[in-house]
Amino acid sequence: MSEAIADTGAEAPLKNTPLHELHVELGAKMVPFAGYDMPVQYKDGVLTEHLHTRQAAGLFDVSHMGQAFLTGPDHETVARAMEKLVPGDVLVLEPGSTRYTLLLNEKGGIRDDLMITRMAGAENDGKLFLVVNAACKDADFAHIAANMPAGVTLSVLADRALIALQGPKAAAAMAELAPQTADQAFMTVNETDIDGAACLVSRSGYTGEDGFEISVPADKVEALTRKLLSDERVKPIGLGARDSLRLEAGLCLYGHDLDEDTTPIEGALTWTISKRRRAEDEFPGAEIVLGQITNGVSRKRIGILPEGKAPAREGTDITDMDGNKIGVVTSGGYGPSVGGPIAMGYVETDFAKDGTPLQLVVRGKARPARVAKMPFVEKRFYRGK
Repeated sequence: MSEAIADTGAEAPLKNTPLHELHVELGAKMVPFAGYDMPVQYKDGVLTEHLHTRQAAGLFDVSHMGQAFLTGPDHETVARAMEKLVPGDVLVLEPGSTRYTLLLNEKGGIRDDLMITRMAGAENDGKLFLVVNAACKDADFAHIAANMPAGVTLSVLADRALIALQGPKAAAAMAELAPQTADQAFMTVNETDIDGAACLVSRSGYTGEDGFEISVPADKVEALTRKLLSDERVKPIGLGARDSLRLEAGLCLYGHDLDEDTTPIEGALTWTISKRRRAEDEFPGAEIVLGQITNGVSRKRIGILPEGKAPAREGTDITDMDGNKIGVVTSGGYGPSVGGPIAMGYVETDFAKDGTPLQLVVRGKARPARVAKMPFVEKRFYRGK
């Protein structure tokens, strides 16, 4: 999950994460983002930060995102309650396992994307750990709480921070502090003590690289962050590089590539809906979504490789070779690891096949491009030995 680098909360007083003073100390350029004052880059700049994450390990502050526990009498009760709101298969989650899924509205549109983890341990039977996007978290949590049956309660974890350690050297750096994480599998969460802090450690992230997302008590996160940054392999990374990293990995940006008027099928996220959930037909907008699986959609999310050096930003019109508008770019910019511009967007389904020639209208001029498979770089998630 990721969100746009945009001013979505500048009118109200900006909130600070528990790492705000450290960001300032490290020379970060701070910008308004989802109601928070957040680091967009540090002294080395976005390009250097991006490439360092691909080559070593980058540390991101994502404490603005929403964390909560959903708790009930047993796993089946809580899972089935949550499945009334998402198309993902929560019931079959093994203890300690995480699933990416989507909150849907009654039209099958995407209210938000989120991570759901079934907590491990007999004492946690009936407890799910939720992580949602910052700009949506208040609405998400209100929506979830309002739709739970008696005996299932939502507890927002306002006293926890969240940091992400990403890159090919992230696991080695993490193992210096928490050796028990070395063989932890992708998309699992463990309760792990790190230097006296009771953490929830997820083998996941939003860069396409191996790494971890670490939920930390707010009063412990600065000390842990400083300890991680003391490792020469680890550098602080801002929202600018976070955005270019996730775009290279072909990962969606909520509020841009996904929104309430876009269904999972249009968004190329059909894989998030299991065979059982399709058969049961019991999630918001199921009739529309399942109809699209059967009958197809009029538009699809695609990857785009522009020719030349000019990037195509969000909102750029996409046309066919005759100049007829067929879609729009929803995310775009320079891909440092690719060495050129990349983008994603939506086009009419007839133009969605890999290799299809397109035109991007950049500064009033039609520039050549083609449909490209995503991700633009190889994903290097740790699948276990």
